[in-house]
Amino acid sequence: MTLLSVVILTKNEELHIERALDSVQGIADRVFVIDSGSTDRTVELATARGATVLHKPWVNYATQFNWALDQLPPDTQWVLRLDADEIVTPSLAQEIAGELHQLPGDVDAVYVGRRMNFLGERVRFGGLFPIRIIRLFRHGRGRCENRWMDEHILVEGATAQFAGEIIDDNRNSLTWWTEKHNAYASREVVDLLNLEHGFMASETVADLKGGQQAGIKRWLKEKVYARLPAQLRASLYFFYRFVLRLGFLDTSGGRAFHILQGFWYRYLVDAKLQEVRKHMRDTHKDAKTAIRDVLGIDLQR
Repeated sequence: MTLLSVVILTKNEELHIERALDSVQGIADRVFVIDSGSTDRTVELATARGATVLHKPWVNYATQFNWALDQLPPDTQWVLRLDADEIVTPSLAQEIAGELHQLPGDVDAVYVGRRMNFLGERVRFGGLFPIRIIRLFRHGRGRCENRWMDEHILVEGATAQFAGEIIDDNRNSLTWWTEKHNAYASREVVDLLNLEHGFMASETVADLKGGQQAGIKRWLKEKVYARLPAQLRASLYFFYRFVLRLGFLDTSGGRAFHILQGFWYRYLVDAKLQEVRKHMRDTHKDAKTAIRDVLGIDLQR
């Protein structure tokens, strides 16, 4: 018997948590919801659905998720990472139920597909989806990358592929989305400055040899995109997605996603990056201090 534990990080996810839990009802032996201070009905709803709710103050996703892994019962064999606003499709659930226990012992993790809905509409163009990512891995053989943004699961052993998918379908307002991505932009600046100054330990899935989509994209982001002129690169990336990869053919929701996430967000990251660099030049402070002063992120804490 394969014991599968699902880990979901939450904060004020009453709009999504029941849907996420329902999508794993037939495959999960245990579900652990790691809450970081919800003030809505998230904890109540998760408990009513049979999930075990643990509490931990938020630092960043990697810290929160890796802490959750250390809390899992020792008899856990497999872990499924799921965001609160995601659902496991019936086809993926069927694969997990029927094939997970048949995987060879040297397989550490499973790649699955992930697609996204934005403003209630599927994003179909732009060269983004489906992306192949590790969401299933053997307990004790996988950890989340130590970084502040765009975290992936790291494993050392062999991997397998499932055809089924996870759907990201956030139902919050556009105002919520822009506020969240404003915070994301600050966190991404931390990673970009760390690439330059190396002020803290970091891990990366960047890899051309493995041929995996997430590793190739990270390599391009760190080795190519990060070296392009700031702010100009946001325009180039948007042109690639919206024109060359036919993002303009998407529905209105898909086009909004390409404009906001592919241009506005990327430009915001670069603007914040320049703001921190200017503060470093003007005050002669180091990167960690400037990040605290400008972005309000205390890396010492």
